[in-house]
Amino acid sequence: MSAAHGRLAEVHAVALVGLAPHRVRIECSRASGLPGLRLVGLPDAAVREAEDRIRTAIQRSGLRWPQERVVVNLAPADLPKVGTGFDLALALAVLGATEQVPVGALGGTWACGEVGLDGSIRPVPGTLPVALGARDLRAERLIVASAAAGEAALVQGLEVIGVQDLAEVVAVLRGVRRPAEVIPAPTAVEASTLELADVRGQPVARRAVELAATGSHHLLLAGPPGCGKTMLARRLHALLPPLELPQALEVAAIHSLAGERPPDAPLSLVPPLREPHHSVSAAGLIGGGSGVPRPGELALAHRGVLLLDELLETPRWVLDALRQPLERGEVAITRARARVCYPSRVLMVAATNPCPCGHLGDPRRACTCRPDRIERYRSRLSGPLLDRLDLQVEVQAVDLERLAGSSDGETTATVAERVVRARSCAAHRWGRGVANAHATSAQVRATASTACLRALSRAIDSLGLSARAFDRTLRVARTIADLQGASGVETGHIEEAIAYRLPTPSVVG
Repeated sequence: MSAAHGRLAEVHAVALVGLAPHRVRIECSRASGLPGLRLVGLPDAAVREAEDRIRTAIQRSGLRWPQERVVVNLAPADLPKVGTGFDLALALAVLGATEQVPVGALGGTWACGEVGLDGSIRPVPGTLPVALGARDLRAERLIVASAAAGEAALVQGLEVIGVQDLAEVVAVLRGVRRPAEVIPAPTAVEASTLELADVRGQPVARRAVELAATGSHHLLLAGPPGCGKTMLARRLHALLPPLELPQALEVAAIHSLAGERPPDAPLSLVPPLREPHHSVSAAGLIGGGSGVPRPGELALAHRGVLLLDELLETPRWVLDALRQPLERGEVAITRARARVCYPSRVLMVAATNPCPCGHLGDPRRACTCRPDRIERYRSRLSGPLLDRLDLQVEVQAVDLERLAGSSDGETTATVAERVVRARSCAAHRWGRGVANAHATSAQVRATASTACLRALSRAIDSLGLSARAFDRTLRVARTIADLQGASGVETGHIEEAIAYRLPTPSVVG
């Protein structure tokens, strides 16, 4: 909404704190005094530097820069304004205050874009979440760079105007030029080239991968080097069904905010796959940075797979930062200037060697590690984090004759079809987009008989596991039942689920 009182003009923009949108009123007024632009309202360095950019751009676009003092207030004053995305709104506010753009034409207009010295309008990271936020804040129309218009037009219920430069936006607002037609970016589903049948042997691990993909259960694969852990982990991603449109927009918004999504890229319906190196820092994994914290690998893997290869090479304090996000499905980062929350509903797949040399328990090669080294190595995976890994599988070395033979397992397409069918059962039971791993304890317990719950309780007690393990194992049993087409959880499903919780030498000490 825009209004003018004398020489006051108002334009709206969106400030993002994480993915949370906040309305920013950019109020511009001319006053007597030496020529210059005065910005108030907690702008960061990039916003303060906008004066030089927009002054030069306005002059080079054949427009007039005011020869008097200009004061711009960014309200609310206690909200940090970060980045060059405010340039276009600032320029429009100045043009409105100097009556070069009809103030009435700014009514309901929001803007996002960086202004170049030549007057061009450039896209900025985070255009998609800005568009989503503008719609949620009831904006009527949003002006963005033409290069980002297709991305912003994915948001329904919002008029998007794409402009190349300041001269074009002024012509549109004056009514002498019709806005160019904006076509929403297309959607794309890329077929995976990773074939599950390429994995030789490993029937237990293959079954665990199928269960993880079906119920979105976290998976730990432990075994010697070269036994197929990473192959299995990557092929799990190929089993996941495509995202629905709202989920894909949510994922794309996070990637856009992180600057990892080109504005002209198609909207991918493929769940994300993130593979951070084991040297990743806690800030890189969870998110952080100066000012407003940025999303980390965990948020970038939202609705997809977070693959942590060489898990026990990662420092313990970094791994332990995953505890709460894995439990809650979101990561909260608190800093002095802001507290942000990013969604992090991920399927975590971890792969690790059993010891530093990797050959503990390998029948073909002897382990060369001292016991104290093995103990220190394993201690990097804390008990509370291990407790959150629903499926824990020891992967054995593959016989060389089997490697040379033909494929002995099902194809990706065959397994993926079962995964989709079982996920549909869960969605019908819990609601769209809700996997078994995300259902509440009460919901899952209601599908199991008293005898099954007692059997599970006895098994959990004999293994010395926690109440969390009880609920997580029951969710795995629910997934096993869905794959078999059973309406309720039976004792056999409980027994198989418990088998993935049995402590083995290569998983726990």
